[in-house]
Amino acid sequence: MSCTTILVGKKASYNGSTMIARNDDSGAGNFTPKKFVVKKPEEGKTEYESVLSHCKIEIPAKGYKYTAVPNALKGEGNWDAGGINEHDVAMTATETIAVNERVLGADPMVEAKGWTDEEKEEGVTKISGGIGEEDLVTLILPYIKTAREGVIRLGELLEKYGTYESNGIAFSDKNEIWWAETIGGHHFIARRVPDECYVVMPNQQGIDDFDLEDAFGVQKEFICSKDLKEFISENHLNLFNEIFDLPEDYDFDPEDDPFVSGEMINARLVFGTHDDADHVYNTPRAWYMLRYFNPNTFDWDGPDAEFRPDSDDLPWCLTPEKKITSEDVKYILSSHFQGTPFDPYLSHGNKEMAGAFRSIGINRTDFMGFAEIRGDLPKAYRSIFWLAFASNAFNVMIPQYTNIDKTPDYLSTTEKDVSTESFYWTSRLIAAMADASFSKSQNSIERYHNAVQSKAREIMNRHEKAFAAGSEKATKKNLESVNQELADMLKDEAEKTLKTVLNNTSNQMKNQYARSDI
Repeated sequence: MSCTTILVGKKASYNGSTMIARNDDSGAGNFTPKKFVVKKPEEGKTEYESVLSHCKIEIPAKGYKYTAVPNALKGEGNWDAGGINEHDVAMTATETIAVNERVLGADPMVEAKGWTDEEKEEGVTKISGGIGEEDLVTLILPYIKTAREGVIRLGELLEKYGTYESNGIAFSDKNEIWWAETIGGHHFIARRVPDECYVVMPNQQGIDDFDLEDAFGVQKEFICSKDLKEFISENHLNLFNEIFDLPEDYDFDPEDDPFVSGEMINARLVFGTHDDADHVYNTPRAWYMLRYFNPNTFDWDGPDAEFRPDSDDLPWCLTPEKKITSEDVKYILSSHFQGTPFDPYLSHGNKEMAGAFRSIGINRTDFMGFAEIRGDLPKAYRSIFWLAFASNAFNVMIPQYTNIDKTPDYLSTTEKDVSTESFYWTSRLIAAMADASFSKSQNSIERYHNAVQSKAREIMNRHEKAFAAGSEKATKKNLESVNQELADMLKDEAEKTLKTVLNNTSNQMKNQYARSDI
């Protein structure tokens, strides 16, 4: 999927929680209805078959319950996309990335071979492919108890079955966050997000410094495929010496220099791409997000800026200048380069570069999934999954406790037909009309966001104080009741906003006429 991801370490967040969030965007011209549900693997089932690649995968006979945001309509498989399991482990998958041609030549993707009707009649056997985005959450999240276990299971699946696409995957628990990137058809690298840092990821291979010594040692901060050293060496993937001229007076022993000796690599240079398309589609998004969280750390603007929208060496992680809140996460994943010359909604000044880059919050976002694991709270209500549907520039996010057996109908009953009984379809309607009446509806969207966010906080705070005081029990039944209260509030605010933007858009129709008989 074309997506944007942000990962926030527990010391970088406002309340000590780990936070991983992602916009899930459909391909150009497409929209995929989604829903929010609770799933539990079928007990005793030991084989899973991918719909798209027809790959058959062995799975444990017993798995853990988890929340998910699958496709609402049948046809392309599960696409569970992200959620939190009963052990308070979160996963979001996937961020489509890209690796360079040398990597793909050395370890090609494992693609399924289909067959024509004639071949089918002749009994030609199809060749199954590897696993992909459709499968990953379903194959991993129900079978892990920690974020680190998620990375290990991902690596085992890639080694055995391979993949037909390049993806970035995030795992988190109450203690840590891991970001994994697939490399070719069977390889991967993963890096732990430093507790005091955040990471931003557009659709490109992003990990920069990678410590192979740690990855092949204690694996404190880095994990990778078992044969990655040989893979890099045999295929001449480390370009360090070929692109850097060391000064004549640079005093070092090549055996002691981690980059020259190969113990430390810049994974972005070794595996990634630096295409012209990246400078329009990817790096501007990372630049804008880093600029937002660290406005004073570097010079971001102008011809002499330290980092620009087309910079290939943007930091993979930074310590933010202030603690990051859930509202910050929603804002940055909704952004369209506000405050820059690249805003497609720019209404004044020089508009020459307006819309030049691919925005973060775009029209074809299907949902935003944001997992927050609050490690300092009791397990019963520790985990929150924040959910938003449709274009983030015009929607709101709603929190849902995940220690539950059922989700509210307003979030889970997305059908193929448009209906205001569905949060997904209501969000799509609001977004389409608010975009068409942007100048008139912008204030309504801001009020919608503020109302839902503040009321959701009030509902959560009220119940959690009661949980802490013992006047309410944080049982699954009670948490489902709180989730329903949140959904009812959301529906009321969404319907009010829909009426407002409908009126605004109706008053901007091209056949309007000022004179009337009233």
